[in-house]
Amino acid sequence: MSNDSYIPFHLPSIGPEEMDAVQRVLQSKWLTTGPVTLDFEREFAEYVGAKYALAVNSGTSALQLALDAFGLKAGDEVLVPTCTFTATGEVVTYFGAKPVLCDSIPGGFGVDPDDVRRKITEKTRALIPVHMAGEVCRMDELRAIADQQGLHIVEDAAHALPSTYRGKKVGTISELTAFSFYATKTLATGEGGMLTTNNEDYIKRISRMRLHGIGGDAWKRYTATGSWYYEVHDAGYKMNLCDILSALGRAQLRKCDQFWEARCRIQARYDHAFGQMEELELPPREEGSQHAWHLYILRVRPDQLEVNRNQFIEELKKLGIGTSVHFIPLHLHPYYQKSYGYAAGDFPNAENSYQRCISLPIYPDLTDGQVDRIVSAVSRVLCQNRKGQAVGRK
Repeated sequence: MSNDSYIPFHLPSIGPEEMDAVQRVLQSKWLTTGPVTLDFEREFAEYVGAKYALAVNSGTSALQLALDAFGLKAGDEVLVPTCTFTATGEVVTYFGAKPVLCDSIPGGFGVDPDDVRRKITEKTRALIPVHMAGEVCRMDELRAIADQQGLHIVEDAAHALPSTYRGKKVGTISELTAFSFYATKTLATGEGGMLTTNNEDYIKRISRMRLHGIGGDAWKRYTATGSWYYEVHDAGYKMNLCDILSALGRAQLRKCDQFWEARCRIQARYDHAFGQMEELELPPREEGSQHAWHLYILRVRPDQLEVNRNQFIEELKKLGIGTSVHFIPLHLHPYYQKSYGYAAGDFPNAENSYQRCISLPIYPDLTDGQVDRIVSAVSRVLCQNRKGQAVGRK
């Protein structure tokens, strides 16, 4: 099969608007954090409805700054879903704190409020819900638990732009929310992220810690209105976002709703096709939420097939379809087993979903013909591998 017939799992949607925006920054000769980043922060805050938004160099940095904002310290515990990328858990360890893993809801990917409740100890300081694939967690239940126990909530919204829950956009529901603008995300700047909050004390702390703990508008010190003088108030970090990437972000933000509508059209076509196939389980939906459709995660039913999930992926690859798996649960990785004693079997709901899940391509630049090919390929693999009626297999 030729390379040009391969449908990659993801491609960012980059047009002339993004190229023009980056070109203007290059022509300005101001390449690092500056006025374009400030505009991006303001426009992002307006889009999600938050009072403050602060641009950073990654979603991981946004999570780290959020934990720093409320003073996480060594010996504390933070509840983290095992069904997530390692960044969600690793940021907790930066403070000498312990990530305490929690299972997924039965039949879904969001963190299970019942397991969250069981894992709370006198050392628990915070909870990080992860909105997997763009499906919002059960925030009403999680908020009630947090309020009752006096816990902070930091939402990992790397997948959740533009998700909503009970009519509120993600980014405004909890005290701190972290977004990612990695190359595969719904708003892609290559690397980058944003932290939103309505808390003025938090934003002052985050603004300072983002750039070496320096007070004031440190980025202005090389401008005509700035001063060479600065003061270091804390041992901060280097997590600022440059204007080149912010220019990309601004252009992408203006298309965010358009991108979402395009993904929804693909999702609807997938649902229509795959909903008729009993060997497949459609992505879960949380009642009362708007799914961002960052990912479209099918789950196979291996008991009805002659192949397992891994073999299913390989068969799709042979047909020119790129896929991925989101995610290998944290408790199955050597680091979390070695450091915290977790083992296979500890989180049955997360393991069940992981062993069966396949993420299909879902991005705005997919053509109708490519979506047809993806649907046809999935159907073909199913038809050739149904238990008891496999045909055409070599």
